[in-house]
Amino acid sequence: MNKKYSIGADIGGSHITSAVIDLNKRKIVRDSIIEIPVDNKAEGSIIISQWSKAIGESISMVGEKNIKGVGFAMPGPFDYPGGICLIKGVPKYEKLYGINIGASVRKELKLGDDVFFRFINDASSFAVGEAWAGKASRANRSMAITLGTGFGSAFISNKAPVVRGDDVPELGCVYHIKYRNGIADDYFSTRWFTSGYESLCGIKAAGVKDVAKAARTNDSVRDLFREFGSSLGLFLAPWLNKFGAEILVIGGNISRAYDLFGESLRSGLKENNCKTEVAISELKEDAALMGSAYLLDDEFWHSVKDLLRFM
Repeated sequence: MNKKYSIGADIGGSHITSAVIDLNKRKIVRDSIIEIPVDNKAEGSIIISQWSKAIGESISMVGEKNIKGVGFAMPGPFDYPGGICLIKGVPKYEKLYGINIGASVRKELKLGDDVFFRFINDASSFAVGEAWAGKASRANRSMAITLGTGFGSAFISNKAPVVRGDDVPELGCVYHIKYRNGIADDYFSTRWFTSGYESLCGIKAAGVKDVAKAARTNDSVRDLFREFGSSLGLFLAPWLNKFGAEILVIGGNISRAYDLFGESLRSGLKENNCKTEVAISELKEDAALMGSAYLLDDEFWHSVKDLLRFM
């Protein structure tokens, strides 16, 4: 049977989102989107049960016999080829350490061996989703970043992540690159905004949404966004040029404030003679679902499976 559906599962810090994706149409079956809150400090068996509940509800929308498999967009550290969680030393999902996620969910849902389980890094999944069905679908080489709690990134060529080679950084991402007094993740994420806002105004902000709201009426706060955009452009330009990226796709919560930093970002790129097109994701959170589900496309799977161990 030529099964045309797969399940995309996006694992967030405090929730799971699961959906059925039509591989032929490159579209999410809208009624199949299930989001369930997850206690990331719970015992492993409880987390597996919560994940399985969401995935099971999505599967029930089209039936197990029509599902090719389940693709997971997973944060690291993770053994992506083996499906084993390696998260340790951080205050989330530690109780999953050493657990084979695919085998556990299969057992929980009593799924047959003909339903495959495949895993990919969450930032790479977002980038793949954009390259397969989003803003970067017409580009041969692209870069995608997610700006939020952390600084996610991936380089894509022919819809597959590039994780090794002279034209990309180590690991095929940029969050860990030394920058100013720390690493890039320290400066291109939520905590940079909230820290800068507190230093400027003496008030703690819950997140970038609050800082952006203040920036609409306070030009000094708006300068935070101008500085952010300019710095991000100057930081990314050398890598975009080196990789030959035709388009940079931006997602994550901070991207919702693009009108506040977009102009300075483009100026920063131009200053480094970078002509890469910049686009804001329209798929947004759906991109990771699409990218993870695409793992069940046979041609794509064969192009990417040997790269997973380097993520």
